[in-house]
Amino acid sequence: MANFDQELDATGLNCPLPILRAKKALNGMTAGQVLHIIATDPGSVKDFEAFAKQTGNDLVESNEEGGKFTFLIKKN
Repeated sequence: MANFDQELDATGLNCPLPILRAKKALNGMTAGQVLHIIATDPGSVKDFEAFAKQTGNDLVESNEEGGKFTFLIKKN
């Protein structure tokens, strides 16, 4: 797994909460920093892809393992 600067545990939260929490976390970060997100909502995969496109941040990594979805988003 790549390095990250901050972690957001959004397990048990349903759309749109993981996105809203990620947005809030990213707002407090500086450009180039990476946010690691853990979610359990299957909808979060599409949500974070769209979120990255809309916000201009990079979705560096997206994985699923045992019902847990992990994302790395690099702030631009």
